[in-house]
Amino acid sequence: MVEPIGHVAMALLFAVPAWFLWGRRPAVTFAVLTQATALFPDVDIYLREHFVRPLLQHHGITHTVPFMLVVGGIFGVGAAYALTPVLNANRLIHSDSITPGTTFVFTTAAFWAGGLSHVAVDLLSAEPDAAIAPLWPLYRDDVVVNIVAYDSTPVNLGLIVTAIVVHVVLYRAERYPYETRWRVG
Repeated sequence: MVEPIGHVAMALLFAVPAWFLWGRRPAVTFAVLTQATALFPDVDIYLREHFVRPLLQHHGITHTVPFMLVVGGIFGVGAAYALTPVLNANRLIHSDSITPGTTFVFTTAAFWAGGLSHVAVDLLSAEPDAAIAPLWPLYRDDVVVNIVAYDSTPVNLGLIVTAIVVHVVLYRAERYPYETRWRVG
């Protein structure tokens, strides 16, 4: 299992495109949401005591792309109906016209970025005895990439420092956001 700081760092790196789509506040919010979901696939560690193995083993179903896409969609629907009225009532994002569709896309994308970053970093450090099948049930075989040691402190610290530096540089850059049609608010 990758150290949690490695998952946090990879989620921050997966959140970088938000800076090119939105302004500062949405990009920072997006990065925070990816952090909230970066460790979600490891929920299997806690749930496996209550469910039948091998369905819910570590690096099992919760570490698959289809699982993350489905759960992210469910998360997005819940957020769209629960958060949209709160955002509009409190004008937290300088707008009173946020639609549930906008909230759905934003929160679902953040969930996917955090969750899929977890799967990606587990793939990069998967030893043969801890391999995952990231495309199950579409492709049932385990995938082993194993580029770095999962418990490599220098790699994990290097990743987190890189991710933080990239976000700070983007936050301080004056030319962002680029004008895009993907505005929030």
